[in-house]
Amino acid sequence: MKRGLILCILLATVASPAFAYQPSSPDESQLQEHGHYVNRDRHDVHSPAHSRTGTVPIGATARCGDGTYSFSQHHSGTCSRHHGVAEWE
Repeated sequence: MKRGLILCILLATVASPAFAYQPSSPDESQLQEHGHYVNRDRHDVHSPAHSRTGTVPIGATARCGDGTYSFSQHHSGTCSRHHGVAEWE
């Protein structure tokens, strides 16, 4: 019984959203737009945005065809509505 309880506590801790992987957020001061969305893993992700400085923002995973940078955590759907992926970062 004690072993089952420990396993349940361990699984609850690992599955808890508080312990889910969340990459570092981009520096908002580097970006022109400030939207966010919740991805399929229920993570808050910065929406594609233009760089204020012209450099690749921290945390960017792709440059979209319209010049915005994506912070997507999955390839599927990256830069949709932004003319597709021009280059993976």
